[in-house]
Amino acid sequence: MWIAACPDEAVAFFDWMAQAAAVDPEGQPNMQIMFGIRGECDLSERELEHLPGWRGSGPVRVGNAAWRQRQLDVYGELLGAAHRLGPYLADTNPATKCFLSRLADAAAVRWKEPDQGIWEVRSAAQHFVYSKAMCWTALDRAIAMADLLKAGRRVPAWSRARQDIREAIEAQGWNPDLGAYTQAFGSDVLDASVLMLPLVGFTPAGGERMRSTINAIRDRLTDPQGMVYRYKGSDDGLPGGEGAFVLCTFWLAQALAVAGEVDEAQAAFERAATAMNDVGLMAEEVDPATGELLGNFPQAFSHIGLINAAWSISQAKQHQWDPARIVEGSAFYRQTCLPTPTQS
Repeated sequence: MWIAACPDEAVAFFDWMAQAAAVDPEGQPNMQIMFGIRGECDLSERELEHLPGWRGSGPVRVGNAAWRQRQLDVYGELLGAAHRLGPYLADTNPATKCFLSRLADAAAVRWKEPDQGIWEVRSAAQHFVYSKAMCWTALDRAIAMADLLKAGRRVPAWSRARQDIREAIEAQGWNPDLGAYTQAFGSDVLDASVLMLPLVGFTPAGGERMRSTINAIRDRLTDPQGMVYRYKGSDDGLPGGEGAFVLCTFWLAQALAVAGEVDEAQAAFERAATAMNDVGLMAEEVDPATGELLGNFPQAFSHIGLINAAWSISQAKQHQWDPARIVEGSAFYRQTCLPTPTQS
């Protein structure tokens, strides 16, 4: 919403998120990662056995069992959202600022734990690279906002944890045989979520490892039309296969833009945009054989990806930045990859 020039809506939604996430239901060992649209905490899942589902695609479910999952990336999502608001965060109430500091404290400790990850796998928890990277993001943004949060005394501990995460990802999340960052520590599975590494400023998009990862995903994790899958060959605890993932294709477009490959980014963006229907809505996935929309519809993930990729491609065309300069903590990264109020 911020990138799409809707600052009032962005601030209001952030306030809603912060208030909802600050609720700690009794007995919840992890910070809750989703809520009902009225802020409901209990999203217990049940099946409606009398409904066959679209074209027999049951089971039809109400609720979502993932509400009880551990998904460590949420720390980075919330602190990343706060950081995007920039000066507007100064007017946030002290309780919210305290809550954000506690999120960074949690990320500094809990990043070492396995979780279910962004894809909400129903199989065993793993040490997902994306989850670790988003804990890194949480700490990076908290350090940048430390004065605003009145948390200067926490910065040394946050900085140490941030460096520990970086070293762990580089040592255990990189597979030299694949020439790519992988889905999880010690894994040989490609996962499109690692395309977020340069987008959050963890590593330069033009660096050797990230360029190799982008090429590996482009070559080995796409359908014949160039649409990107989330992953292949990973046990997610769910039966059946899946289509190409629209969000992941927009991630590829955005990563290519940040890497300075603007023409390739534009082409990837246009491929992903073909998933849009006649009234401008997109589903979660696309059938690689027929181009038919699959999965949740309409899906905010897909539209978020479109907005972010379009913005990055536009910025790349304007600035023609050197991707090697986009590094942790640099003012250049914060100017080009994170929109400011004036840019909105």
